[in-house]
Amino acid sequence: MIPVSDPPHASAGSDAAVDESRLEELIIEAQTALPFELSALANRCASALGLDTVLIYLAELQQRLLIPLDEALEPLPVADSSAGWAYRTVSPRVVDADDGVIVWMPLVDGAERLGVLAVRTASLDGVRMRRSRMLAHLFAMLITSKRAYSDWLAARTRTTTMRLPAEMVRAFLPPRTIGSSRCVSTAVVEPAYDIAGDAFDHSVVKNVLHTMILDSMGHDLASGLTTSVAMAAARNARRGGSDLADTVRCVDQALAQWLPDHFCTGVLCRLDAETGVLRWVNCGHPPPLLIRAERVLDGALDSPPQPPIGLAGQLAPAGRQVNKTTLEPGDCVLLYTDGVVEARDPDGGEFGLDRFTDFIIRFSAAGQRPAEVLRLLIHAILDYQRNRLRDDATILLFEWRPQHR
Repeated sequence: MIPVSDPPHASAGSDAAVDESRLEELIIEAQTALPFELSALANRCASALGLDTVLIYLAELQQRLLIPLDEALEPLPVADSSAGWAYRTVSPRVVDADDGVIVWMPLVDGAERLGVLAVRTASLDGVRMRRSRMLAHLFAMLITSKRAYSDWLAARTRTTTMRLPAEMVRAFLPPRTIGSSRCVSTAVVEPAYDIAGDAFDHSVVKNVLHTMILDSMGHDLASGLTTSVAMAAARNARRGGSDLADTVRCVDQALAQWLPDHFCTGVLCRLDAETGVLRWVNCGHPPPLLIRAERVLDGALDSPPQPPIGLAGQLAPAGRQVNKTTLEPGDCVLLYTDGVVEARDPDGGEFGLDRFTDFIIRFSAAGQRPAEVLRLLIHAILDYQRNRLRDDATILLFEWRPQHR
């Protein structure tokens, strides 16, 4: 097994020629190809590029398995396989095969890890490596565009039946990871197939990163409905140009009007990725945590208490306080729901805030990417509770890294 860095520029040899007309035909075909036809299309593209065969694997919801689009094949573990190594590290890996080599290429759309591509070729040089990477980029974009309307792709990345409240909330969730050259935001939520009250959101508008975490009371369809209305109201206000205070006011009004007996806690943030200025509103939620230089700055993002979102009548706030600070390059901000730190082992011991933050600091310091840190962390929380969470557990981490320009 050979980890592979980007190859040097390769000179065009006798096998470097590509039938551009054939490749154009395949790219045009890709626009209307159905999702279940992507495996066959990938092989035709590989042949046009002088490669042998290609297999597509997508990560399932809990990111424990890589599921092949070819329904005749078995899933591969993320934890201890060459395919999983490529997924975890977002780096290619080369493995010897009987009749050549297999290049495991990560499938990445922007900052989001989708899965891996297994490219089989008789031999490997700079040209074939570059073409394998091009193929991975192409199919990452195709999968991203087609999964928005494909129940088949959604079903392939599930390993059990999803309950109705979870189905409703997941319809609103954005990709797990988004980012730009200046910032990245990533999130996880469990139980993957049984969430109800928890949700997260993140979006980039020009140079501003918007993030949000919500926790509705209860664990039923009404909780999921509360969260869904809150997310829709926040997006509606944000897309209409509202500032942070007005966005929270719009969510307050939406819940008070449509679900007057329901409310949720939450934190809404806006990070200016040019300047590092962070603004946030905390509505009855655990305060965000600021990690700087591998330690938590105690109380750095604490703020005066404010009531939850959606309270009507005399409890409704007249206005929301917007807090402000300036981050330093490399700072990480953590948003989480109480189900994370209140997870209990069979003896009743809590997972706790210290264990939570120590895990993130240790694995980040070891060089793990933010998305991989959260994948490992949420699995550690599940293992701690023997896979029986008493409450939804959601974590969102965003990092300001202007030095990556």
